[in-house]
Amino acid sequence: MLSLITFFPLLCGFLILPFQNKKVLHYTSLVLSLVHMVMVLSLLFIFNDKTHMLQLTEVYPLIPKLGFQYFLGLDGLSLWLVVLSAVLQPIVFLSSWNLIKENTRVFYFSLFFMQMSLMGTFLSLDGLLFYIFFESSLLPMALLMGLWGGKRKIYATTKLFIYTMVGSLFMLMGIVTLMSLTQDVSGVMSSSLIDWYQIKTSFVSGQWHSTQLLLFICFALAFAIKSPLFPVHTWLPDAHVEAPTPGSVILAALMLKMGTFGFVRFCLPLFPEVTFNYGWVMMLLGVIGIIYGALVAMVQTDIKKLVAYSSVSHMGYVIL
Repeated sequence: MLSLITFFPLLCGFLILPFQNKKVLHYTSLVLSLVHMVMVLSLLFIFNDKTHMLQLTEVYPLIPKLGFQYFLGLDGLSLWLVVLSAVLQPIVFLSSWNLIKENTRVFYFSLFFMQMSLMGTFLSLDGLLFYIFFESSLLPMALLMGLWGGKRKIYATTKLFIYTMVGSLFMLMGIVTLMSLTQDVSGVMSSSLIDWYQIKTSFVSGQWHSTQLLLFICFALAFAIKSPLFPVHTWLPDAHVEAPTPGSVILAALMLKMGTFGFVRFCLPLFPEVTFNYGWVMMLLGVIGIIYGALVAMVQTDIKKLVAYSSVSHMGYVIL
């Protein structure tokens, strides 16, 4: 069920590529996105809110020696983000009908690809699998901005790529380290979040080189950039202004949530002592983002920049 929900958008993307008639392309894409939305909404009736256990899990080994597995699962945290993504998709398609005049098939394919990346990110329970889906969302967004963006689209796309890639490289370092720690503890390497939750990493208050603090920084940097959290937010105003309107909707409503989702899925449960002792740093940055984003938004004359800085402000509330 979860695999179908995750990869159905990618299948839809390939299905629409042969279409030449724009009217057929519009209606087919909209209908397919509505079908996917119905599939996702069915989870609300299947989901059992009486238990904390993972539901509809799918586990298949991919690289056993590394403990890398295809591991999808649904819980209360991922459920609503998956629903949000699916409900917004038809709206994004509708908003594109009279806006995108050229390369419409590629544009719609990028939207479907983005949907697949979002679904995979919110449903992945394997660290490496999460990283793959998390990073794959960058490709369709770069396409949307680079091909259908404004006058400074190349600059904004490059900035988005550099910021996100740098943060994600640190996260990849953290993932590899946790895989090694799992092997040290259990004798078997694993990239499963369930196995990672059993590891107790060393932490000494006030000691900057403690393992747990360094790992927290690796993951928090990637998620802070994606959120985006002050002061690593500067890529967002450029991306918002230069992206086509449907791309701006995806940025504000969905992509930013991937960062805060990562904080809750990884940082809080994996590094509890750091969260307890240094959570005030994240809270301080969140408050600065709230005030700074709101003040800058107040003086904007460009509606997209206003949305961008108001997003910095409201994501500060989420971080807080």
